[in-house]
Formats: sequence, C-alpha cells, structure tokens
Amino acid sequence: MKRLFIILLAKILYWIGKKLGKGSSLPGQIALKLDKNILQKIKLPENIIVITGSNGKTSTTEIICNILEKNGYSVGCNSEGSNQTEGVTTMILNACNLKGEVKRDVLVIESDERYTRHTLKYFDAKYLIVTNLYRDQMTRNGHPELIYDIVKEAIDDKVHLILNADDPLSSLYGYHRENVTYFGMNENALSTKENVSVYNDGKYCPNCKEKMQYDYFHFAHIGSYHCLNCGHERKEPQYAITNIDLQTGEVEINQKYKIKMNLRSIYNAYNMLAAFAVTNLIGVEEKNIISVLTDYVIKNDRVQNFTLNGHEAMLLTSKHENSISYDQSLLYITRENKPCTVVIIVDAVSRKYFTSETSWLWDIDFELLKADCVKKIVLAGKYVHDLVTRFQYTGISQDKIIAKENLDEMMNEVKENSIGNIYVVTCFSDRMKFMNRRKE
Repeated sequence: MKRLFIILLAKILYWIGKKLGKGSSLPGQIALKLDKNILQKIKLPENIIVITGSNGKTSTTEIICNILEKNGYSVGCNSEGSNQTEGVTTMILNACNLKGEVKRDVLVIESDERYTRHTLKYFDAKYLIVTNLYRDQMTRNGHPELIYDIVKEAIDDKVHLILNADDPLSSLYGYHRENVTYFGMNENALSTKENVSVYNDGKYCPNCKEKMQYDYFHFAHIGSYHCLNCGHERKEPQYAITNIDLQTGEVEINQKYKIKMNLRSIYNAYNMLAAFAVTNLIGVEEKNIISVLTDYVIKNDRVQNFTLNGHEAMLLTSKHENSISYDQSLLYITRENKPCTVVIIVDAVSRKYFTSETSWLWDIDFELLKADCVKKIVLAGKYVHDLVTRFQYTGISQDKIIAKENLDEMMNEVKENSIGNIYVVTCFSDRMKFMNRRKE
C-alpha cells in the first residue's frame, strides 16, 4: 500500500510540476524521503542504459532514445535533464503503473557523474556508457582523476561498460576487464602528431603516472596513446569512425556505413558513435540505426540557428567551466571558415555554486580565433575584464576586439556592427540572456 501511495504521489507531483513549468527532481526527492529503497521495490526492465561522463551525456541520451523509439522500442528517459538520483527516481516512478511495474522495453538514464554511484545503489544497469572525463567545473569537481574515482564506485563486475577508447582516463575502467565495448575515432585528416591544446592532460599515464606516448591526437588529450610502463593503451574499438570530413559532414563508421551530420563537429560524431554502439548491442540492426542518424538534428536547444538584423546567426552553448566544450565551439566556428563576428559572454560562472573563479578561461584555446575568417570579437558580461586579460595573450589583434560589460550595450553592438555570420558562444546560465535580448 505504501508503494502505491508513493507512486501515485510522484505522478501527481510530476503532473503539477509540468503544468507549472518546474523541474522534475521534487517528486523523486519526496519519494526517496518516504522510502529510500523505493526503486528496489519497482519491477524494472532488463535493458537499462546509463550514460555518464563530463561532456556529451544529454546529446548521447537523446540520440539513443530516438534510435530506439524509431525502431519500435518503448523507452523511459529522463529527457528533462534531471540527472541526479532524485530526477532519475521521478522518471522511473512516472513510468510505473500502479502495480509498480515499469512498462518500457528500455530505460535510458542520463546520470551526473558525481551521482552515478548513488543512483546505481538502487538498481543494476545492463550498460554503462562513459563518454569521457575532462577538466570540468573545477569548483564542484576538482580534478578529472577525482571524478574517475567517484564514478568507479558505481562500477561492478556485472555491468557491461561502453567506453571511449580515445580517452586515456575513462578507458582505464576497462583495464584488464572482460565485458567492455570500446568506441573511438581512427586517425584522419583532422588528427595531429603533437598536442595542440593549451594544456596536456594526457602527458602522464593515469594508471601508473609514467610518461604517456601518443601516436596522434584528435583534440586535447584524446587520441591514440600507449604506456610503455604498465601497458595501458588505446584498445581497438569495436565501433569506430574510420573517416570523417567536417566540410561535408560525412562520417564513415566501421568502413561500412556513411552518415551525414547535421551539426558538423567531432563532438557530435562521438555522441552518435556511442549511441550507435549501445543500440546495436541492444539489438537494433545497423542499417536501421544509420537511417535515424543521417541528418539527425539535436533537439535540446544547445545549438540554435536564427537571424539577427539580416545576419545568419548561431548560438553554441558550452558547458560551464569546461574548456574542452568551449574549444569544440571555437573549432566549429573556424572550420566553417565564413567571415564572422564571434560573441563570447561570461556573465555567470556556475549554475549551482557562488564562485567568481575564472582560471578555467586560461584553459580555453581562444587562440583558435586568430583565424582569418574571424573579423570581429565581442566580449561581454560580468567577467568581461577577465576575458580581456586572457585575450591579451592570444596574439589576436586588439583592433578586432570590443568589450562590453553591460549586456544591453553588447546587444546593440552586435545588432549594429556585426560583420558576416554571428556566432554566440556562452554557457547554459547565460544563453537566454542573449536570446531574450535579440527579440527586443
């Protein structure tokens, strides 16, 4: 009877929250207070996929759900992005009938990397995808190797790991382990023999701390690596991007299938490949996966296209305090190679914590904007002076750079004096500060 009450209460609270436009964590939070073991009293489907990691969780989760749904699977998913234990609980209870049975073929769960160890106390995942582990939200997460240790607490012998072969840190979960599937990208025209990032987190082996050897890099410390001391190395991926052309957006998988990416970025290619791997392992035929992936458009609003005073414009949302996420946005802009104005807004540092710590700006490869196609750069927001200082060390001509602390003044500058296409690079907290002003 208590289980029935909790399920019913969670459903009612979820419905009310949707009507009020509120988040989806509260029903799960209340349910867990009433019974901390409620999820252990729910009949769950055999196929449970959990996705965690620093970057790419939300997009990969969305793509997986779409592939499965288009191929006839009923899917439960925390698509609202509530990826901590309470949000996951809300999703599962909302997917239950009043008998405590989740009538779905598959549950697809995005999980915050700090909370995966807590969430997986309550049920067993069949597949755990770790997309990557990067420098991310230093105030909250500290060092990537700390997050590695935290996620490791969630991994038991039963779960089938799906790991990024090209990331020496997250791939270490598969070291001397049997039930692992790897995905990765082979060397291609975009690869480099040297690390061209402003820092190198792959310099030393995460397993034994001896110097790591690299055959090539895709970006930052992502590439083909091997340690001569302990043998930790990039494993040959079962699911591989065997060729990629960002000019055309064409990606080749396993030398067999070709897809066209609507969003032409390496990040998007990795997210699609992880989704390809797990849905194929679930049982979806490869050709049916490809038909969904071709020209797939991400629907989570992290990338938005619009026009502004006659200029084609794009918002590229980057993750708070996450330099590699920003780097990928900047790479996308420069690889488009169109005359453009780039707007960078840092008006908030964190969504969850009060902090004015901006050292992470020095990890971002702003030097990429030295490209000839970048005609103008507008820096804006509360932390504009930190940005200005960082840009003084990029080698970019200061004549190209305009700084506006006031966001209304920034918008007037962008509307009246932009050159070419407009690209806006900012974080989740700040993106609507731009999008709302463009309508005024």
